[in-house]
Amino acid sequence: MKLPRTIGKTRKLLAASALLLAGFGGGAVLAATGNADAATGTSSSSTTSNDGHSGETALTGTTAAKVKAAALAKYPGATIERVETDSDGVYEAHLTTKAGDHIEVQVDKSFTVTGTETGRG
Repeated sequence: MKLPRTIGKTRKLLAASALLLAGFGGGAVLAATGNADAATGTSSSSTTSNDGHSGETALTGTTAAKVKAAALAKYPGATIERVETDSDGVYEAHLTTKAGDHIEVQVDKSFTVTGTETGRG
């Protein structure tokens, strides 16, 4: 059975709108959290890559979010480059401040900033 022309157009418009909104919603989740897969907390964002350093493991999910939040509380407006666990088990956030300084922020297991190093990449 062929639908009247206006109903067919309405369905197409609704389908296109749903796809568009799903795309915006997924983009907003990715932009806000850095997580490509919000359901599993897995991240493919470049901010969590370990940049090839031996003994360092990229952080993902809730742990990554908490380390980022702790670092940004200490350095508001900074850009997080990556978050990781170093070979000693300390969490690290590598960031660039608004002034352009490269800083490594150390965060403990209770998500408290315990130290910083300036000039680290």
